[in-house]
Amino acid sequence: MSLPALEAQLRQDLVALNQPAANWVPPRGAEITDALIIGGGMLGLTASLALTRLGIRHHRVLDAAPAGQEGPWITYARMLTLRSPKHLVGPAQDLPSLTFRAWYTAQHGEAGWDALGKIPRGMWMDYLVWFRRVLDLPVTNGIAMRGIRPGPDGLIAVETDTEGRLLTRRLVLATGRDGLGGPRIPDWVPQPRGPRIRHSAETVEFAALAGKRVAVIGASASAVDNAATALEQGAAEVHMLVRRPALPVLNRFKSMVHAGYTHGLPGLDDATRLEILRAAGEGAVAPPRESLLRLARQPGFRLHLATPVLAATEDAEGVTLRLPGETLRVAMLILGTGFAVDLALRPELAGIAGLVRRWGDVRAGDLGEFAAYPYLGHGFEFEPRAPGTAPWLAHVHAFSIGAIASLGLISGDIPAVGDGARRLAEAMAASLFQEDAAQHLAALRAYADPELLGDEVPAEALAYSAAAMKSRTAG
Repeated sequence: MSLPALEAQLRQDLVALNQPAANWVPPRGAEITDALIIGGGMLGLTASLALTRLGIRHHRVLDAAPAGQEGPWITYARMLTLRSPKHLVGPAQDLPSLTFRAWYTAQHGEAGWDALGKIPRGMWMDYLVWFRRVLDLPVTNGIAMRGIRPGPDGLIAVETDTEGRLLTRRLVLATGRDGLGGPRIPDWVPQPRGPRIRHSAETVEFAALAGKRVAVIGASASAVDNAATALEQGAAEVHMLVRRPALPVLNRFKSMVHAGYTHGLPGLDDATRLEILRAAGEGAVAPPRESLLRLARQPGFRLHLATPVLAATEDAEGVTLRLPGETLRVAMLILGTGFAVDLALRPELAGIAGLVRRWGDVRAGDLGEFAAYPYLGHGFEFEPRAPGTAPWLAHVHAFSIGAIASLGLISGDIPAVGDGARRLAEAMAASLFQEDAAQHLAALRAYADPELLGDEVPAEALAYSAAAMKSRTAG
């Protein structure tokens, strides 16, 4: 099957499923959207598809990046392939013709699929571009959200950089790994940072590091991938500094990829949810074996275990790191330290950071990093920190990795993103319907499309009871 043939099959599949569904949400005016999705990457596209399939058609998706550069895939992600297995359905939900497998096989055949190992990173971006195009999803690029506040008549006002204020009934934050926070920066990093200290999610001019010494902090997947990229681009040495005495060897999160966790974890009590997530993260998450082998093949790789950084000094030529018993001088320091969830770190969310309920507000004790995570409702919606205040926050949905403490692994990675999008869309459909219940009742009472036209039964077939005949005769 060719790609055009696959696209024709997808259109036929959608028709057979009566998709896309007709819009049923009463209009509020052309300038007011029923839903506004911030983020046009994998999460935003999947959410848009789920809303469309449920008949919430009057929505938009906004992304600050140029078309084809949404998300991390060809910007700051530096792995060669995805970690997720190739067979996962991901954003396609339950549409076989929309899966990566169908898209890839249409171009490379079944033999090509069998020969494919893990999905190359750039190819996944190509698939998402096709996903958006073939579904004709309502994405606008080059527009960034600058702030959120309550609008008139229960609406949400979203301030943007190019279109001014937009009004919407529901807002979805599908903004990826750092969408509810920012890069996690160790406290020993000097502030402000200069150009010689970069986080792995920031631009790094690897070509300028040719022949030089580089240090990378951490043993995460991003740390390993950045170290390998630096060496492949000609760095003379890359020193990977790890606090732990040994590299982590497990990724317990892989054992959570099944329907039980997807549908069951959100319904557990708070303590059990947190206990499960803590157990999954115990001992840290191992980097992918393929990534570490990629790095270990490079002769300039140096691994320092049990080596915390005690202090760092940056100057115009590089960075000096103070380590236990020695110092290390490098031309560039790359922080593979992941992301922190903290709404106050996002300028566009700083105005609501103090209003949103967090896990630390509802659970006592040492919650670790989960204390700053938002405490979300069953449909990814924020809750107000002070009961009875800011009711409009219930119409803002955090569809990103920041939802993990509340709902599990259904809005951050490929495996269950389709299930998460369905949960999101179903919750929004219920909420919008309930808000418009009076209008739906009025429309129901005004329904005037007759099922019977009065000519179905011929006169000679009519029979009346004796009482009815007497009544007709008397009349």
